[in-house]
Amino acid sequence: MRISGEELKVFSQAISRAVEEVERKVVGKRREVELILASLLSSGHVLLEGVPGVAKTLMAKTIAGVLGLEFRRVQATPDMLPSDIIGVVVYNPRTAEFTFRKGPIFTNILLVDEINRAPPKTQSALLEAMQERQVTVEGVTYRLPEPFLVLATMNPIEVEGTFPLSEAQVDRFLAKVVIGYPTVSETVAILDRYYSIVSDPVTPQLSREEVVKLIDLVKRVYVDDNIKKYIALLVQATREHPMVKLGASPRGAIATYLLSKAVALMRGRDYVTPDDVKYVAHSTLSHRIILKSEARIAGVGVEEVIDEVLEKVEVP
Repeated sequence: MRISGEELKVFSQAISRAVEEVERKVVGKRREVELILASLLSSGHVLLEGVPGVAKTLMAKTIAGVLGLEFRRVQATPDMLPSDIIGVVVYNPRTAEFTFRKGPIFTNILLVDEINRAPPKTQSALLEAMQERQVTVEGVTYRLPEPFLVLATMNPIEVEGTFPLSEAQVDRFLAKVVIGYPTVSETVAILDRYYSIVSDPVTPQLSREEVVKLIDLVKRVYVDDNIKKYIALLVQATREHPMVKLGASPRGAIATYLLSKAVALMRGRDYVTPDDVKYVAHSTLSHRIILKSEARIAGVGVEEVIDEVLEKVEVP
C-alpha cells in the first residue's frame, strides 16, 4: 500500500524539524545526523568513527532527546562483562526469589563508547542482542524496546588495549558514519554557541510512537526494479575492482536498499531515486570493503574505490 500525500507531508516536515533542532546543538554535521536518523528508521545500527572531541556523544544524546526517546551510554573497558550491558539475575532475600535486573541495553538509543575496548565475549553478546533484538538470561527471553538503535564508536588512532572487531562483526552494522573535524567557520560557531550548546535543553519534535510509525512507513517506500538492479550492480562492482580484496556482501546491498528508502521518506518522497542510493553508498559500503595491500601502497582508500564505482556503474 502506497503512502498517502498527507502522511508524507506531515512526517517529512517533522523529520526536517528534528534535524534542524539537532543542528542547533551539533554544528555542521547535517549529513551525519540524517544518516543516523535514516539508520534508526531502517531498524539498523551505526558504527561511528571519529577522534575524541568531535561531538559523537553530544550527537547521540541530542538525537534521542529530539525524538523523545530514552538514551543511555556505556563506556567500554577491557574488563567489561556481557552482564554489564545485558543485565544480571540477582537473588532477593526478602522474597527468596531470583529477579532479572535489566542492563543499559534496555533503552531506545544506546551509545557504546569505544566498542573496540570491550573484550570479544562482550562484543559478541552485544552484537547478538542487536541482531535478535532480544536477550536470553537463564532461559528467559526479554524483548528489547522499540525502536532500538545502537551507536558504537571507535577511536581510529588508538590500538593499545583494544580488541578490533572482525570483518564479520563490522558487517552487522547497517551503516558506518565518519565524524570528521569541523571547519574553521564551524569551530567559530561552536565557540559562539558553547554555553547554549551545553545548557539549553532540546525540544522534542517527535514522540516514540511517531518514530515507530515512521519505521513502518519506510517499509512502504517504493523501490523500482531498475533501482534494485542499480544497487546490485554497485555491490558487484566493489567485488570486481582491481584494488579490492573483499567486496561488499549481499548484506551491503540490503543496507543500501533499506537506507535509501529511509532517505527518500526524509526527502518527502514515497519512492527511491538513484541520488538516494548515491547519498547512502559510502556509509553502507565503506566498512564492508577490504583493500589489497597494493592499494595502501598506492595511496588508494576505500572512499576513492566507492567514488570510482559510483562513476563507473550506469545510472538508471
